[in-house]
Amino acid sequence: MIHVNEINHVTLIVDDLEKARDFYTNVLNLEELPALAFDYPVMFYKINERQQLHLSEWEDTPSFRGHLCVRVDDFTACFHKFKEMGIIDTSPWGKVRELKDNVMQMFIRDPSGNLIEISDPRGERVGDDVRKDALFDSGDIYVSGRADARGVRGENATLYHGGKPTS
Repeated sequence: MIHVNEINHVTLIVDDLEKARDFYTNVLNLEELPALAFDYPVMFYKINERQQLHLSEWEDTPSFRGHLCVRVDDFTACFHKFKEMGIIDTSPWGKVRELKDNVMQMFIRDPSGNLIEISDPRGERVGDDVRKDALFDSGDIYVSGRADARGVRGENATLYHGGKPTS
C-alpha cells in the first residue's frame, strides 16, 4: 500500500527568475537554499526544516485557480503589505475572508502570475481594519454558483486537520 508522508517541495514556474527571486526573498522573506546543478534557471527556498519551494524559469502559462498555500505569522501585516503592492487577487476565489474555523485566507499573485494563498489559523488576531476593508468578505467560503458538490465534505473540515498551530 502506498503511503505519502508529506510534501517535500512544490515547484512554481516563473517567467523571470530575477523578479521572482526578489519577490520570494525580499517580500515573502524566504531563505534561499543552494539548488541542484540544473541547466536552466532555478531557485530553491526553505519553507521549514523539511519543506522547500522551487522556482523554475520557463515560458509556461500560470494557472488561474491552482495555487500554493502558505501559513503566515501576521495576517494583518501581510494584508496591508500586499494591498499596498496591489497583488491581492479576488478574481479566482473571492475576497479576503475568515473561514468558519477562524482561519483567515487571501490570495495574491507573484510577479509571474502564480497564485499563492496566504493563511493564518488565528483569525482572532486580525485587525478590525482588515475586516472593514472593501477587500474583505464576511462570508465563510467561496461560492462558485456551479451547484456541483462532488467530493468529500464535512462539517468539521479545516485547512489545519492536524490541529491549528498556536504560534
